[in-house]
Amino acid sequence: MENRPLEYDYTVAKWFMFAAIALGIVGMTIGVFIAFELAFPSLNLVFGQGLAEYTNFSRLRPLHTDAVAFGFTVSGIFATWYYVGQRVLKVSMAESKFLMFIGKLQFVLYILTVVAIVVSLFMGYTTSKEYAEFEWPVDIAIVVIWVLWGVSIFGLIGIRREKSLYISVWYYIATFLGVAMLYLFNNMEIPTYFASGGHGDWFHSVSAYAGTNDATVQWWYGHNAVAFVFTVPIIAMIYYFLPKESGQAIYSYKLSLLSFWGLMFVYLWCGGHHLLFSTVPDWIQTMGSVFSIVLILPSWGSAINMLLTLKGEWQQVASSPLIKFLLLASTFYMFSTLEGPVQAVKSVNAIAHFTDWIPGHVHDGTLGWVGFMIIASALHMTPRIFKREIYSKGLMTAQFWIQTLGIVFYFTSMWIAGITQGMMWRSHDEYGNLAYSFMDTVNVLHPYYTLRGIGGFLFLTGLFMWAYNIIKSASARPVEESELQSASPMGA
Repeated sequence: MENRPLEYDYTVAKWFMFAAIALGIVGMTIGVFIAFELAFPSLNLVFGQGLAEYTNFSRLRPLHTDAVAFGFTVSGIFATWYYVGQRVLKVSMAESKFLMFIGKLQFVLYILTVVAIVVSLFMGYTTSKEYAEFEWPVDIAIVVIWVLWGVSIFGLIGIRREKSLYISVWYYIATFLGVAMLYLFNNMEIPTYFASGGHGDWFHSVSAYAGTNDATVQWWYGHNAVAFVFTVPIIAMIYYFLPKESGQAIYSYKLSLLSFWGLMFVYLWCGGHHLLFSTVPDWIQTMGSVFSIVLILPSWGSAINMLLTLKGEWQQVASSPLIKFLLLASTFYMFSTLEGPVQAVKSVNAIAHFTDWIPGHVHDGTLGWVGFMIIASALHMTPRIFKREIYSKGLMTAQFWIQTLGIVFYFTSMWIAGITQGMMWRSHDEYGNLAYSFMDTVNVLHPYYTLRGIGGFLFLTGLFMWAYNIIKSASARPVEESELQSASPMGA
């Protein structure tokens, strides 16, 4: 019997990759605009008085966060699954008409739901819950999309040729199960139209939880949305793409499994640190802080495993722009998973809470870890999906340095702004009165807000360079995949 290499079908992977590019540009363009809007409030009127309602910070901010978290990032997760899943399971999507149909249906419903989200949020329909702003019809559509993805995951696993499940598959499965559980429980809601006997707005709903219970469930979900969207699937990506790009086996497969189970057991209990000094029971707050500190161990276990994969091959960092992205992504992951637990310590949180240090932490992780990993994954996949050489490695290198500078501008400005805020809010005179008014803090922070906008603009510039490089690559010199550096991520 002739042993021919499998012909993988990357149709769905390609579609989601382009969705990640488009939604990343849209989401981060909005982010840059509202960053400058905070520094220069008159920008709210740049499109005229009539549109001010739709261009103010509060209306655009959910669009920014959702476009980046559930547009750019989730599209990247889906794209890499439909690429990585086939290759590590040694099965092609083309072998199952059913799974190919499921993948294409998932994409179509996903795009339609993105449109519904953009329109509804612009119209002001929101549950006002962080990372869970969508009203009940959109939530139902998201559940359907997620179930379809689960069918594709377990469908490919069911027809696989490779007996062993590579560690990346474990992380993708955990992403599917974790988000499914979190999303269902947090988005329990009652449509007011039906509850009121056909009165009111049919699109509106109220949470099934109330008061402190609602806050507790919301941040159990909110922090674990970070866990199972910004962390777990991104680790799945780097455990595949770093060994493939470097030609090195993972440093320790056992450590990857140990870190996996550590993350699964610890991450779920950290959400309480978002509710320190609130009406939530003190034991929940303390548990959130303690588990956040413990979370350093599995997080750094994964990050160190990634970095040590390059042991003996550090010269690749100088020669390969893709390795630069992957290495710095790992570094930002280490950095962010130390910073978060530090902020969860009650004495530190007393200064950090509600300050700009929090978005500084979120963005050094989102841009440096998540952003760089999705960018690197797409750049690795592009030659193999299109069977073309990357258009310009020089452009990749320039993009890397521009975006790295942008991230550094962003998080350092927000660190300084946040700690300044926290200290000014706590300062008082000899009579016990507050030493500074709210406007005093606003005036002091203006230069840091401007620097944040510049940092975001630099990162967005790199995103356009990324998109241009991939689009141009589609028309570059045809190559055979055997010409591209490729190694088994399983290794020894």
